Amino acid sequence: MTTVAPMIFVVDDDPSVRTGLGRLLEAAGYAVETFASAREFLARAPHAGPGCLVLDVRMPGLTGLELQEALAATGRRMSIVFISGHSDVPMSVRAMKAGAVDFLAKPFDVEELLTAIQGCVAKNVQDLADETHVTEIRQRVRTLTPRETEVFALVVTGMLNKQIAAQLSVGEKMVKVHRARVMAKMRAGSVAELVRLADGLGVIVPKS
Repeated sequence: MTTVAPMIFVVDDDPSVRTGLGRLLEAAGYAVETFASAREFLARAPHAGPGCLVLDVRMPGLTGLELQEALAATGRRMSIVFISGHSDVPMSVRAMKAGAVDFLAKPFDVEELLTAIQGCVAKNVQDLADETHVTEIRQRVRTLTPRETEVFALVVTGMLNKQIAAQLSVGEKMVKVHRARVMAKMRAGSVAELVRLADGLGVIVPKS
């Protein structure tokens, strides 16, 4: 399988900032694309691999914070490092609460920026891995029959076969058959592993 290299996207309306950051990041070994506006970036097709968005806060038209909101609204998961020429605490708090990795004030230290971008890329790599894992689990769940789905939901709560049988008004032997099929289709070697898969789907599993 081909691995897509991390891409750093720089969005800033200042041409000198775009040029300077582009050269700096390319020298650091990153692939870089620069954009003069938030709308110009939004017009680009989503990047298939990991990346980091280095985003100016204050820009004409769509601001950096509005771009962050637009990406979230459309489901485009991007890790963001904000850069700003203005020290604005409420703005930085808003950006961080919305999931930004860092918020740096211009002029920033080069090493500080590179460290922030490294963390940004690492977060995006992990987010993509988590997303892929959840997609795989959902694909397994779709192979379950309606009855197997019911058994799956009850097994992860810690219910015994006889309790599940009573809950579903079926025989205990039939529950065992469904349970075995669930374990096989979900590729779980134990109930504990099945519970972890349920957790991965965001299913709230009661703790014993």
